[in-house]
Amino acid sequence: MDGDTPPIMDILALTEKYNANLIVDEAHAVGLYGFGLVNKPELQNRVFARVVTFGKALGCHGAVVLCSNLLKEYLVNFARSFIYTTAAPIHQAVSIKVAYGLLHDAAKEIQVLQQNISFFKSQLKQNTLYPLINSDSSIQCLVLGSNEKAKALAENLQNEGLDVRPILSPTVPQGGERIRICLHSFNTEKEISLLTTTINKFINA
Repeated sequence: MDGDTPPIMDILALTEKYNANLIVDEAHAVGLYGFGLVNKPELQNRVFARVVTFGKALGCHGAVVLCSNLLKEYLVNFARSFIYTTAAPIHQAVSIKVAYGLLHDAAKEIQVLQQNISFFKSQLKQNTLYPLINSDSSIQCLVLGSNEKAKALAENLQNEGLDVRPILSPTVPQGGERIRICLHSFNTEKEISLLTTTINKFINA
């Protein structure tokens, strides 16, 4: 929800200290951080399981659990959501394979996305009443503190042709109501400038 990145190394140190298992959700990391935050052999062997979804940056459907053979056998035999579902069709597997092939050559797009994120943050005027949650990912959240203000800012942005939606309580805790912005590599500087200008006018009025 917040677009924040967990301190993987610190969490790993704790799990290893207390003999716990770490499960990492890579849903929003794949694509932004290449093949994910844990896509290094020295980390993969220390993480109990990774959940990778195909419906976000890869633009497909489904998900996968990356894990040891022992955990795989357990899930195959005891995971009800896996046992009582229909097998993925072949075209889904082919789509995922093609998407991963494109991701191999997506360095330029990832760089553009990171530039767009930096540009957005540099153009947004800081306001202590309506803080921007610290995030280096494509998800940027501006906390408005009430359903009414979140709806009002979202309406202002939509009137400018920007598809930005409010996230309201009880989806988030009361006081954490926000607009949630998802930046893309194909956003232009003109679009981002319109976005930040509209937000700045609203929060600094």
